[in-house]
Amino acid sequence: MSNTTVLGDRYELHDKLGSGGMSNVYRAKDRILERTVAVKVLAEHLSDDDRFVARFRREALAVAKLIHPNIVQVYDTGVDSGRHFIVMECVEGRSGAQILKGSGVLDPETTVEIGVQACAGLEYAHRHGIVHRDVKPGNLMVVGGPVGGGDMTCKLTDFGIARAAEQTRITQVGSVVGTAAYLAPEQVRGEEATPATDVYALGVVLYQFLTGRLPYEGSSLAELAIRQQNEKPLPPLTYNSDVPETVSGSVMRALEGDKNLRFLSAGALSDGLERGLRGEDVTLQMGDESPEAPETFPMAETATRPLERTARTAHRPAPPPARYTGVPPRPTVKKRSFFSRAFRFVLGLLALILIAGLVAGVVISLTDQAAKVKVRDWTERSVESMTTDLKDFVRENTQ
Repeated sequence: MSNTTVLGDRYELHDKLGSGGMSNVYRAKDRILERTVAVKVLAEHLSDDDRFVARFRREALAVAKLIHPNIVQVYDTGVDSGRHFIVMECVEGRSGAQILKGSGVLDPETTVEIGVQACAGLEYAHRHGIVHRDVKPGNLMVVGGPVGGGDMTCKLTDFGIARAAEQTRITQVGSVVGTAAYLAPEQVRGEEATPATDVYALGVVLYQFLTGRLPYEGSSLAELAIRQQNEKPLPPLTYNSDVPETVSGSVMRALEGDKNLRFLSAGALSDGLERGLRGEDVTLQMGDESPEAPETFPMAETATRPLERTARTAHRPAPPPARYTGVPPRPTVKKRSFFSRAFRFVLGLLALILIAGLVAGVVISLTDQAAKVKVRDWTERSVESMTTDLKDFVRENTQ
């Protein structure tokens, strides 16, 4: 396209800002509002797919309702001579992909700040029922900060294309919707995308910012699926000693293969990153989330290692000490069960019956013995003689 191309009799296209398998992006001038915008023109092979175009337009309208400082605003959408386009806010910055290409790795503080802002945009979109599905460095625009000077702002872009392409199952040679390296395991298995899939993808991006490499590398979806199933990435601090262990743990938790063990929302990931930067351990689940935690693996040369076959053990923190209130605690009385009380009652009853039988036996024996001996006048006997007779009787009956 030449610099004089105008779409919809309104948007005057100038220099190309970027290109990809699905679209080309141009800096343009809105002749009506007299402002600079970015115009994304869909690739011809997508413009010829009526189902894709219809879904894409619906998604573009939905994304246009997302107004958030960490999301690139969509202004308009249209078609001109068979060329479908969307008009967006023009962000004067660099994409995450450009930053990686130029810097290689980012420091932990910058990485966490990018992650926190990206989480804010994702959380807002998720609350409005929109899952990005294609979070990757190329879809993060960064303005300012250590890489550009001044205050840093991170903005997410390209919500609509990923959704429309996924629903129409568009495939291209050497290309996968939602770049394969950033796909969560459940997406690889063909399951429905959820906010947890965006959390995983952002975890991959953060891992890449910290280490300059991907947690998993493969030439196909099949190879990626096998690696995700049988291997676990090494923590970022393995490759970058400047990464605090707690920040490394936060990123590893975002990369959990089981989505129930990940941060359950973008907001939770944001909180985990900030806490990790403060030195707090977030490998243990927080709040009412699942209690199991990811493992920490030793240093190694390869990007991944086989999963251990032994069961994982979650290290739970000790409960906080009881707060003294000035009132001594009451002793705890252990209550006996009904069966315990019944058993003790039966034993007691049997003991009473046994004692009564013994007493009756003694009385009968005394009576029989008295009948066999001569009866004396008890009033004439001394206490000493009565005691002697009683001792003799007891001795005879206990032998």
